[in-house]
Amino acid sequence: MDTTKNLILSAFISILIAIFGTLGYVIIEGWDLFDAAYMTAITLATVGYGEVHEISRSGRLYTMFLIFIGGGFCVYVAGLAVQFMVEGQIRTILGKKRLNKRIKRLKNHYIICGYGRIGRVLCNKLRSKPLDMVIIEKDSEIIPVMEEDGVLYVSGNAADEGNLLKAGIERAKCLVAVLATDIDNVYLVLTARQLSPELYIMARASSQESKSKLRAAGANKVESPYDMGAVSMAQRILRPTVTNFLDIALGQRHKDIQMEEIPVSHNSELANVMLKDSGIRQKYSLIIIAIKKPDGDMHFNPSFDTVISGGDTVIAVGEESNLHRLEKTLNS
Repeated sequence: MDTTKNLILSAFISILIAIFGTLGYVIIEGWDLFDAAYMTAITLATVGYGEVHEISRSGRLYTMFLIFIGGGFCVYVAGLAVQFMVEGQIRTILGKKRLNKRIKRLKNHYIICGYGRIGRVLCNKLRSKPLDMVIIEKDSEIIPVMEEDGVLYVSGNAADEGNLLKAGIERAKCLVAVLATDIDNVYLVLTARQLSPELYIMARASSQESKSKLRAAGANKVESPYDMGAVSMAQRILRPTVTNFLDIALGQRHKDIQMEEIPVSHNSELANVMLKDSGIRQKYSLIIIAIKKPDGDMHFNPSFDTVISGGDTVIAVGEESNLHRLEKTLNS
């Protein structure tokens, strides 16, 4: 039996002993409930304040029995309560130490600042990759949610330099600012940019006016969930078939079919190989949508004689398992 269940059971038994002791004095001595309860309390607590009334020989024998049985048990319950509090503190301290050690081992990870509605959905999407992430959230009430989701987190203000350093901002690949207000996001971006000048920073903006401020503060990319939602709704009205295809390709409706971007290693067996000779269509049953060159040039619907080079990024659509197989080949 764990400490919590043992403590609850012991407390329940203590209540029963107190009731039993009170009724005993009522029956043996004929006292009222208040006097009987008071005598039971000072007897079980062994404080020795004295008897409330003259007590009979039978009452004294009953008191001795109550001291040996109930008093000893109450001392045990008090010790169990102290043990419960101490063990809880130790578990909390050890849990924080393990959490900090895991965060210190991360490199090229993503720091998500804010675990509200947008932050949590964002993290769930990123975990499907999976990617290494650290959450910074100041609301202590959200800690149980993060622990249930199994994410690494730092509890505190995301704009505090100490918390950003704890999250490993100097080793991070990207920081995403999705705090509740634009003011908080601007201050966070400013602080993060000072700590890590080369860090890629993406920020959430609630208004058009805030976008320019966030870019001036150092954000590489600024997104507005409201603008994105409105554009998505318009596309579903104007181009329902296209958006339906994108939903399938991005895994929103069909979990097996996805669109993925895969970097090509210089050591890959497919590096410097023409698309027609790569066997991607035959071996992996995938469709190559585009190939992005290192200089940012995007080749849509590449022809069969397009050469796959190291440093390229291949954008493909197909079943998730086949995409993983191609990723291993291109990254080997």
